[in-house]
Amino acid sequence: MTGERAIKSVAIIGSQGQMGRLFMNLCIEHGLSVRGLDKPMDNMALAMAIQSSELVLLAVPIHALADVLLQVKPHLSHHNILADLCSVKVGPVEHMLAAWDGPVVGTHPLFGPRPLEGERVVAITPGRDDAALDAVEDWLKRIEFSTFRTTAHEHDRAMAFIQGLNFVTNTAYLSATAGQPDIERFVTPSFRRRLESARKMLTEDAGLFEALFEANPYAQEAVRLFRSHLNVAAGGDVSLLAERAQWWWRDNKQRGGA
Repeated sequence: MTGERAIKSVAIIGSQGQMGRLFMNLCIEHGLSVRGLDKPMDNMALAMAIQSSELVLLAVPIHALADVLLQVKPHLSHHNILADLCSVKVGPVEHMLAAWDGPVVGTHPLFGPRPLEGERVVAITPGRDDAALDAVEDWLKRIEFSTFRTTAHEHDRAMAFIQGLNFVTNTAYLSATAGQPDIERFVTPSFRRRLESARKMLTEDAGLFEALFEANPYAQEAVRLFRSHLNVAAGGDVSLLAERAQWWWRDNKQRGGA
């Protein structure tokens, strides 16, 4: 790498979670020293793991981040970089910066715990140390991820649409259709595809998406914008919305598509 720091040892807090296990396995596969900890955390083991690691990675749910930081903070020292994997960035990065005055980097893997080829993209956001940002980006690339840099606010504004609004609109739409008399007899293939795409989100991961929606400072803004588009549809001007929606395919080449 071009910077002065190269991460060779990692402590993963939350190593028994799905994302924690993914990063543990990738570090092992690529020859890095890695220590994993999960609840209940032994204070001595936590201290030893952090002291022997250059990167301390918080692979914990966003609702647990503040409590985990209280446990981790006393053991951090100047050689540590503190990073997280939360799907929201403004709050977690602010929490890490407030908890500790050393290097902080926010990351968000834009995929699930079993990423397919081409899905291994991680957004990274700066804390207060450019060298730490370089080091974390280099580490992610060494374990075969693609990265791009963004700010915490730019990230959360985008995820309010990509993640939050996707969850809310599926929830509202399927809630509105639920219980309609004999509706199952009229299900079409396109509606069935929508049901299947939303199944896991609503039957297994609803609590996760609710927490992320509530934690995203731009979530309500995205909902209000969507409501304004529904008002256009309610006024009968659906063709205007259909034309605008085609932006995703019309400009596909500029966004790296075929």
